[in-house]
Amino acid sequence: MNTTTVESTTLATVAYDDARKLLRLEFRGRAIYQYFGVPAAVHAALLRAPSKGGYFNRVIRGRFPYALASHARADVPHEALLSECSR
Repeated sequence: MNTTTVESTTLATVAYDDARKLLRLEFRGRAIYQYFGVPAAVHAALLRAPSKGGYFNRVIRGRFPYALASHARADVPHEALLSECSR
């Protein structure tokens, strides 16, 4: 899965798995959602969009099945959560 840190007031990172058509979005509030069946073109357009949050709301939100993957706590460093998940 290729992860990209983005400049956005809504999103922190965008990751995409081309083989599974899986888009993983980490929001600034630290919640991570996975969206299923997302075409590569939608991922590419999200990365190019001047407003990532606006693109998400117009093109992704409510249009693809999704699941909450993680809801990180703001008081715990992201790296600590990742190491907990890998145990």
